[in-house]
Amino acid sequence: MWHLDATLTRFASVACEFPLDPTRAPVKTAVMSTATLSVDLDAIAANWRALDKASASGVQTAAVVKANAYGLGLPRVARALAQAGARRFFVAVTEEGANLRQILGPGPQICVLSGHMAGDTEMVSDLDLTPMLNSLDQVTRHLESLPGHAFGVQLDTGMNRLGMEEPEWEAIAPFVLEAGPELLMSHLACADDPDHALNEQQLASFLAMTDGTGVPRSLAATGGILLGPKYHFDLTRPGIGLYGCRPYEAARPVVSLSLPVIQTRLIAPGESVGYGCTWVAEQPTTVASLSGGYADGLPRTLSNAAMLWDGDTPCPLIGRVSMDTITVDISHLAQIPRSLDILGPNQSADDLADTAGTIGYEILTGLSARYYRRYYEGGK
Repeated sequence: MWHLDATLTRFASVACEFPLDPTRAPVKTAVMSTATLSVDLDAIAANWRALDKASASGVQTAAVVKANAYGLGLPRVARALAQAGARRFFVAVTEEGANLRQILGPGPQICVLSGHMAGDTEMVSDLDLTPMLNSLDQVTRHLESLPGHAFGVQLDTGMNRLGMEEPEWEAIAPFVLEAGPELLMSHLACADDPDHALNEQQLASFLAMTDGTGVPRSLAATGGILLGPKYHFDLTRPGIGLYGCRPYEAARPVVSLSLPVIQTRLIAPGESVGYGCTWVAEQPTTVASLSGGYADGLPRTLSNAAMLWDGDTPCPLIGRVSMDTITVDISHLAQIPRSLDILGPNQSADDLADTAGTIGYEILTGLSARYYRRYYEGGK
């Protein structure tokens, strides 16, 4: 049988072994357990304006807002970009385009990178979306079902992902060009590596496939903008650079993520933390359990590797990342914090990605819907 008095007596005897600040309670529970994701809309707008300025003179600068504006929240981000001057937006699929049209209303052009899929026709027509057609099947579907409706064409110049390869394009180009595409586009596979030979190869292929068509062209996303004017053509499509990540090193920081401390406990030498006993205390340790885990976009590869921050003081993540919780060693802090930052001034999404063995894109787009999103605009 469980005895309360005996349990409290045992806890008190263990707790007195720890040389901690007497203001600390041995176990502390937070009032709220929802992490806060802060998004600086002014920084996103500033990054767009800077990349617009970096694009060659006379080049239109679009904005890529697929995947819920790279995880940051499409409604507020898209409106901020529209206010900054963006008039053309790119999304991944038609459903994203439909959502964006409801947010922005009529006027801005919304391009769908996956093209015109079966079942998309009504949305493409009713919501004035512009599909980037990727294949002969899509060309046929679009021109037969929506003759006269705006479209673009995506060409494969070496990535081998989306778009028509050169032989297919050559076969249908006269017919497609007669229908009046609004844009011919391709995508660089290695733009984040300026010295990679494929950049020049893709540029040459794009020129060979599009020279003389008289149709506006687009090859450069963020990395392509940074490669220089010969990659810019008529339209650039910044994405990741808008959100403060590589390869745009000059970007203003956009996001911070603060995880609340749900509970703290004192553990003795030899005790383990988390699943699999992968971290074992070598000395008396104060462990904070924080709200956030792999269900919130914190990869398990951060286990026993990542750092969180109390202001400018680093605090190591100990044990495995679990679904909803991580554990952090805060023994060296003078007081128990209400929260710790995993993204912020001392650690960007790219920094965290380096620790996790991934890329900033994955960190951003994995940010959970459970996070409370707080937006800053106009200095507020």
